[in-house]
Amino acid sequence: MCGIAGIIDIALRTRDDELRDIAERMASALRHRGPDSSGTWQDATCGIALAHTRLAIIDVSPAGHQPMTSANGRFVMSFNGEIYNHDSIRSELAHGMQALSWRGHSDTETILAAFSAWGVEQTLSKLRGMFAIAVWDREQRSLILARDRMGEKPLYYGWLGNILVFGSELKALEAHPLWKGDVDRDVLSLYMRHGHVPGAYCIYSGIKKLLPGTFFRFEADRAHSHVGTYWSLVNAVTAGVRDPFKGSPEEATDTLEAIMKDAVAEQMVADVPLGAFLSGGIDSSTIVALMQAKSHRPVCTFTIGFQERDYDESDYARGVAKHLGTKHVELILPPEKALETIAVLPQIYDEPFGDPSQLPTVLVAQIASKDLKVALSGDGGDELFSGYDRYARLEALIGRISQIGKPLRRTLGFGLKSVPPRAWDAALSPLLSAMGQQERSFEAGMKVHKWADMLALDWAEIYLVLMSSCTSPGSMVLDASEPLTVFTDPSRRALVNEIRQFATAVDLDGYLPDDILVKVDRAAMSVGLETRVPMLDPRVVAFALSLPKDLKVRNGQTKWVLRQVLHRYLPPALFERPKKGFSVPIATWLRGPLRPWAEALLDSNVLREQALLAPKAVARSWKQFLAGNNEMTVIIWNVLMFQAWLASTKRRAGIQQPALLLA
Repeated sequence: MCGIAGIIDIALRTRDDELRDIAERMASALRHRGPDSSGTWQDATCGIALAHTRLAIIDVSPAGHQPMTSANGRFVMSFNGEIYNHDSIRSELAHGMQALSWRGHSDTETILAAFSAWGVEQTLSKLRGMFAIAVWDREQRSLILARDRMGEKPLYYGWLGNILVFGSELKALEAHPLWKGDVDRDVLSLYMRHGHVPGAYCIYSGIKKLLPGTFFRFEADRAHSHVGTYWSLVNAVTAGVRDPFKGSPEEATDTLEAIMKDAVAEQMVADVPLGAFLSGGIDSSTIVALMQAKSHRPVCTFTIGFQERDYDESDYARGVAKHLGTKHVELILPPEKALETIAVLPQIYDEPFGDPSQLPTVLVAQIASKDLKVALSGDGGDELFSGYDRYARLEALIGRISQIGKPLRRTLGFGLKSVPPRAWDAALSPLLSAMGQQERSFEAGMKVHKWADMLALDWAEIYLVLMSSCTSPGSMVLDASEPLTVFTDPSRRALVNEIRQFATAVDLDGYLPDDILVKVDRAAMSVGLETRVPMLDPRVVAFALSLPKDLKVRNGQTKWVLRQVLHRYLPPALFERPKKGFSVPIATWLRGPLRPWAEALLDSNVLREQALLAPKAVARSWKQFLAGNNEMTVIIWNVLMFQAWLASTKRRAGIQQPALLLA
């Protein structure tokens, strides 16, 4: 795992020494991703420079140093990631070519040899792993950027005048002397809705993220670029629907266990200490169980717990670790440590990022990095095996709404919204009080309006509402309109005709790469820790997409076939419980010790000067939150994470800002 960066000056105005200096500055900004070594390569005749910071995992010798040139001299590459099947690729190359003389056993060298033998695009389709690649083809004078199928590794790119810049994180792009960094208001509205920046968008104008399964090719001589696809989630979902698994439940369990055993075994290969994150849930427990079955010594496992018992699941992880015999490390998080860490989150997540579970993820990565350089995680299980409770809520909601004719739904929705939320609060308060819910009666009116909005919507629109942190970002962001996403792009709505399958496909396309994988990658790489995700092995993904619904959800139990695999390693009492999620007591902290920090960031004078967020709308949301309206928690947290991020970017740029760090 590493950091990559680089530039192409198409005007050829940057001297060789300047190219090297800029590349070194960009690499320095990514030192946390690769603390073991760094390197640059440049060619002023083409205006190109590549930079690399190395976290040495496979072949830790100098033979794995990057940027690396292919044996035939044609390709120069800066590569971030791990290719788990690179040994089999070497074997395939040996059968089809004359005897190869390998300098070492790094997967970087394997990729370059494959590029030389098969070409870049064909090689990409053969790679089983996680990666972000920048490779310069000296023969064709072209740059190719590529990203792995599921989006585990990040890659940003864009233009600064005549200069193409790219890198693993925005920090590298910010290091270029021409960087400006203007916030894109339309993308900011997407962030306010989702709590993360989705798809190919970037918070900065003129910058994009390379989408999973795609490559970007720039031909220097023609100054021409295009984006292509070497793997498509849409095609993978369609293939699973067209050719579903037809075996018995027992055969499905056997097949899944065998595939996951292979995936875990491949991802346990490393020349450095390796372990796993363990929450005690089904996904991480399955990964750790398969790891321990493969290992001849106790696997190192790590978990985070909270002093607030309503949010603490460390007991479950401890029970799983004890049964499996792992070497378990546990940190019960005191509030003061959590609050201290919140101050550095905007520097770790170099786009605004509002998922509160980033906090425990950062902290578990910090404690794991003291003993490990590689950690496996269980991410992806909920999306692949239909584990989120919201899928059932979506099905139930659409089932109820579909019983009402469309004209009546519109009329009913209009009528419900004609009554202001406060009037609904007053009207429903006696009923809620009688039901013992008086403390939440103030949220009733907002919920009535939210459900009224959904009455006239289709599947995708209803799921968008369920997945929205803020359903009306236009009221929060000044002069903005929302671009298309996987929710609103009409071409995506015809993907499948079954509700739950549609929702999981949307999550695999959006929520997983844009939230979950961003959270884990930035948290771990901030401390030089590589994370691997066996659930996202292409074989696991393809098999999961082929499973019929009754093998994923049976008798109301989610992730049914995955649970059957885990039953073979753990007693059900250790993991069969209601899904809780990786939640954090944010509301309690914001009304308590975090309140001064929050109010400094939400100051109306600061907001007016920035002219990005609407001061009155923010103030209204904060007031409702302080009055006890927990519906506002996510909205407020997203605003705070944006404001803290914006302040951190100004500090990096040397612009004076108010003192907004936690005391």
